[in-house]
Amino acid sequence: MAGTVENAKAKAKEVASEDFNKARSLAESAAKSGAYLYPIKGIFYFLSHRSLWKPLLSKLVPTLSLSAGVIAFMFVFAYLPQLAVLVFVNGPLAAFTTILLTLSESSTLINIISRNFLLQDALVDTFDGVLVARNQTGVVSEGRQIKSGNFNDPMAKMGKILKSPFEKFTPKALIRYVMYLPLNFIPVVGTVIFVLLQGRSRGDSVHSRYFQLKKWNNSQREQWLKEHTAPYTAFGTVATLLELVPFASILFSFTNTVGAALWAADIEARDTTMTEVQGSPGEELKKTT
Repeated sequence: MAGTVENAKAKAKEVASEDFNKARSLAESAAKSGAYLYPIKGIFYFLSHRSLWKPLLSKLVPTLSLSAGVIAFMFVFAYLPQLAVLVFVNGPLAAFTTILLTLSESSTLINIISRNFLLQDALVDTFDGVLVARNQTGVVSEGRQIKSGNFNDPMAKMGKILKSPFEKFTPKALIRYVMYLPLNFIPVVGTVIFVLLQGRSRGDSVHSRYFQLKKWNNSQREQWLKEHTAPYTAFGTVATLLELVPFASILFSFTNTVGAALWAADIEARDTTMTEVQGSPGEELKKTT
C-alpha cells in the first residue's frame, strides 16, 4: 500500500514537472516573440493615422448603442445571480471576479452580434488598409481590388472585396466559451486560466484574413497556429483584456485589428517564420530556414 502511494506521488510529481516545464517554455516563447506588444502598437498606430478612423466612425453609433444595451442587460439580469454563486467560492473577491465574468460574457455577446452584423466589412477594410499602408499591396490584391491614386490615403484605395472577409463567430467557439465558464468558480486562478483560454481562442482568429489573402488551406493554417501557439495566445490574451473594457471595446476591436495587420506586415515584409524578437522589439527577426 505504501509503495502504491509513493508511486502515485512520484507520478504526480513527474506530471506536474512536465506541465510546469511546458508552461514555462510557452511563456518564454511568447515573451521572445514580442507578439503581446502588437495590440499596444495597434493603439498608437491607429491613433496616429487618421485615415484609419473612417471605418470606425461609420459604425460608432450603432455599435456603442449595442454595447450599452448588452452590458446593461447583463448587469441587470446576470450579475447578481452569478455573484450569489461566486461568493461561496471566491469570498471577498467575488464582487471583482463577477464583474470580470459579466464583462467577459458581455464582450462575447457584443463580438458575436457586432462582428456578424455590424463590423465585419469595417474590420476587413481596416486590416487591408494597414497592409497597404505598410507596402503590402500585392498581398491585399489577392483578396480585393485596389484603386489607383490616393497614395497618401490607403483607405481610399480600398476597392471591391473579391474574397469573403473574416471568419464569423462559430458555434464551436461559443460551445468552448460556455464549457470554460465554470473555471470562474475557482478563486483568482480560475479566472486567470479562463482569460488565458479565451486569449488562445482569440489568437487563433486574429490572422484569418491574412491566411485568406495568402491562400492557405485549413491544414496550412492549423499547422502554422500549432507551431506558434505561444505568440498567438499572447496576442489574443492582451487583445481579450483590452476588449473587456466597457464601451471602449469597439475602439480596441479596431486597434487590435490594426495590431494584427502590423504583425502580418512584419511577417510578410521580413519573410519570417514568426516575429521572434532578438533582445528588443525593434531588432531583426528570425529568418525563414
